[in-house]
Amino acid sequence: TPSIIPKPVFLRVTDGALKLSSPFKITGPSTEEGGRLAGLLEESLRSRNYEADPGGAVPVNLTMVSYDSAVKEGFHQVVVNDFGVQISSNTGAGLFYGIQTFLQLLPEKGTSDRIAPVNIIDYPRFPYRGLHLDVSRHFFPASFIKQYIDWLAFHKFNYFHWHLTDDQGWRIEIKKYPELQKISSTRKETLIGHAGIPENFDGTLYGGFYTQEEIREVVAYAAARYVTVVPEIEMPGHALAALTAYPSLGCTGGPYQVGTKWGVFQDVFCAGKEETFEFLSNVLDEVVSLFPGPYVHVGGDECPKDRWKECPRCQKRMKTEGLKDEHELQSYFIQRVEKFLNSRDRRLIGWNEILEGGLAPNATVMSWQGEQGGITAAKQQHDVIMTPGGWCYFDHYQDTTKGEPLAFGGFTPVSKVYSYEPVPSALSTEEAKHVLGSQANLWTEYVTSPEHAAYMAYPRACALAEVVWSPKAARDYQDFLNRLQVHLPRLDKMGINYAKHISKEFTTKPTNP
Repeated sequence: TPSIIPKPVFLRVTDGALKLSSPFKITGPSTEEGGRLAGLLEESLRSRNYEADPGGAVPVNLTMVSYDSAVKEGFHQVVVNDFGVQISSNTGAGLFYGIQTFLQLLPEKGTSDRIAPVNIIDYPRFPYRGLHLDVSRHFFPASFIKQYIDWLAFHKFNYFHWHLTDDQGWRIEIKKYPELQKISSTRKETLIGHAGIPENFDGTLYGGFYTQEEIREVVAYAAARYVTVVPEIEMPGHALAALTAYPSLGCTGGPYQVGTKWGVFQDVFCAGKEETFEFLSNVLDEVVSLFPGPYVHVGGDECPKDRWKECPRCQKRMKTEGLKDEHELQSYFIQRVEKFLNSRDRRLIGWNEILEGGLAPNATVMSWQGEQGGITAAKQQHDVIMTPGGWCYFDHYQDTTKGEPLAFGGFTPVSKVYSYEPVPSALSTEEAKHVLGSQANLWTEYVTSPEHAAYMAYPRACALAEVVWSPKAARDYQDFLNRLQVHLPRLDKMGINYAKHISKEFTTKPTNP
């Protein structure tokens, strides 16, 4: 049986086999999108040492058809028989996912001269299937971001959450505010290991940011792979890097310093100054021009209220707006930003703390502190993306073996990720419709290189891919492990430095896919 991850909705092995006796001949819809998809397939085949040539004798046909299906995003069919390969869908995204399925059917070059005959019908369970990467604590070059997108697209994720700003660094060029890239993008040193007494620092300048041209390239690269990039610009907390460059945006006026250690800082954007909202509106104007997707993430998490309680401008704002406490002031802050984003045809996403003081009218909640925030939001008829730390935080340890690289803490092995169910039992059928899907988050306080990021993400991302794509009733961990054993060499071929200790759980010998 072919080993496909994530597991398809329907897979039947048929009679016969397609012999790989000559190069593939790829044909696709006579549209710009069809040509691009054919080109992506050809590129993928060559990276696997297969040939694609107009004169080839092994046909691979990409066909756009009109399916009578309620599932629009990602629906596709892959048929392999004696005559060739037929990949069909009613959308470009579906054809792309069908291509990823076909690539997993291919044996490694030289190991077999045929492909198993199959009929596969497949589509995703959830419309939002995401992976996150924090580039503020540690910076990763745009070339790696493209690799990261390749990997998640291969596993049929369709959202990349790019955490671009935080206390420890501002990573996006904003032309109206050049001090952000000049000052806010660099910290003077970095904490070594977990915080202790005394705290130890490396004494080395650390920084980096993406130019707007680099961001456009990444966004276009992702779009060609049917991945939507969700930028995150943190507010009102986690703002220390921005305040360092523009201290007038804080309650005290500074001076401030870009964060050199991890955690939560007391200094946040001042909610009482109009200057703050002018700054954020100008920043977000440039952000929405770079990211055409429907969402902008504004954080909204871990915002201490201490400065607001002492700030006369914030207290005046509360009195003027009739706000009873600082939690309602945070709600006021988020709602003002949401109105601005809505005026730019964008939807606001925030971490579950945006529930405090009242939820913005059209906001989508990303629930990370367990599931309760998501449950509360769904019951209020708000869309929800479930990302609870116990299952979906990939900065946790994934093995108990000595020698594991330093991690934030916690223990989240592949088996726990696979066990996650994004729809809480506390929701009714109607309320459950607001659960758009799930996302894994990779925070990088202790993740310092692309190789380390890959190690923390995979193969746990393979498990979550199945959680958000495959039917709930079809999920079986032992079956997943059997397929993962076949799948890992594919990760090797893609250059993914995945965590190898998962092999301790394998109980069967791998079979040819």
